[in-house]
Amino acid sequence: MPVSAPSPIPMRALLSGARRKEPALIEMIRTLVRAESPSDNKAAVDDCMALAVAHARALGGRLKIHRQREFGDVLEARFGTKLKEGAAGRILLLGHLDTVWPLGTLKQMPCRIEEGRLRGPGTLDMKAGVAMAFTAIEMLIELGLLNREIVLLLNSEEEVGSPVSRPITERLAAECSAVLVLEPAQGLAYKTARKGTGNWRVDIQGVAAHAGVDFAKGASAIRELARAIETVSGWTDLKRGVTVSVGMAGGGTKSNVIPAEAWAEVDVRIARKADGQRIECKFAALKAVDKRCSLSVTGGVNRPPMERTRGTVRLYRQAQALASELGLALEEAATGGASDGNLTSALGIATLDGMGAVGDGAHAAHESVVIEHLATRTALLAAMLAAQN
Repeated sequence: MPVSAPSPIPMRALLSGARRKEPALIEMIRTLVRAESPSDNKAAVDDCMALAVAHARALGGRLKIHRQREFGDVLEARFGTKLKEGAAGRILLLGHLDTVWPLGTLKQMPCRIEEGRLRGPGTLDMKAGVAMAFTAIEMLIELGLLNREIVLLLNSEEEVGSPVSRPITERLAAECSAVLVLEPAQGLAYKTARKGTGNWRVDIQGVAAHAGVDFAKGASAIRELARAIETVSGWTDLKRGVTVSVGMAGGGTKSNVIPAEAWAEVDVRIARKADGQRIECKFAALKAVDKRCSLSVTGGVNRPPMERTRGTVRLYRQAQALASELGLALEEAATGGASDGNLTSALGIATLDGMGAVGDGAHAAHESVVIEHLATRTALLAAMLAAQN
């Protein structure tokens, strides 16, 4: 690939600023991590969101709190030049503050610095990315580079499928020319493609009977479920990037009773939008083999895939060129996990993901952020915000 001409963005100044602000950035991450925020605890998420609101207000953001009843509130914070509704040139910075970790996790996974890493629940996914966004915006303000409108949207229930924030995300993305997602990097790479996700539940109703006395009168829901599991598992097509995984199943009451009920929950991942439609049709057509049993299916595609579009590639190439000025060899990657970036990409809006922290162990006990990458990745994020037209 030919080397691009140097950008007009003051990369050295951004990197210097990011390094200077690194101690404050780390402290901001630690503050957010210590405010535990499991998706299913509205009060806890709101407490964490209040910290973000305070940061946004201190930076002069124009704030709107989208109040929610069941889940945590959603923060929309606008910075820079105010544009008319629908005007081009606006950028959406997309993140979330909920985590998969229940309250009390800090007792077993304390937030601490150890061997060059900042550890703790939610450090990588994705409170570090949120803190990086605030720091990048602060740097642009100080350097006089905040020459467009930036919308920072922090959702409260991304980890459980974004049931209330999805319409907010899609509406705001439709007003923007680009979306930059603060999810963690894939290794050292930005993410240019993500699989879409679907969740289905299969319920079987059979006929109960005594397993010894009236065996022939029974119709086993578990046996019928086994047939269904074999069928849906056969829809996996690794070459097309389609995986169908039965992750949970159950049924029956006693070992000596022909089971009248059984169920399974199915995770589906798709790399192409069209495959989601095909899988939905397959589930809709699923029938019981034993006519004495009834089978019902609920669920569907939750997030469409984030496909590698021209707009996303354009953003990645721009980031790659800016990264080279920082001495970084920035790669791109695809992942099987989904994010809210799937939603914005599906609308046809250029979306670049994985722009948050570098680390390991998202959703795992060893979750951590590599501190040495924080300053350079924050400088790169700020440069991308300054470079958009």
